[in-house]
Amino acid sequence: QVQFVESGGGLVQPGGSLRLSCVASGMIFKIYTMAWYRQAPGKQREVVATITSGGSTNFPNSVKGRFTISRDNAKNTVYLQMNSLKPEDTAVYYCNAVAGGPVFVSWGQGTQVTVSS
Repeated sequence: QVQFVESGGGLVQPGGSLRLSCVASGMIFKIYTMAWYRQAPGKQREVVATITSGGSTNFPNSVKGRFTISRDNAKNTVYLQMNSLKPEDTAVYYCNAVAGGPVFVSWGQGTQVTVSS
């Protein structure tokens, strides 16, 4: 059974930083492209970062230059470093493997990120 456990969220002021972590289990982590998603209230879930098994990364324009994604295959963990946070980054953040869309139907509980003064 695939499980994702996200952590690291919190309340931060605009311009601040957070580092999120997601530990995966029940899957061969190292072979998958992993993604961080976020879902704000009343909005659809969107991808904010991806990292391939080889370490190539991709970001939408909304976070490019502010977010970085990394992975530690030995720890089955993917990270999201978020800098220069904006109020519009407020959302619940999730991770999953990605291949066109989310690979696994099971999602973790997510971690809440709130950017507010």
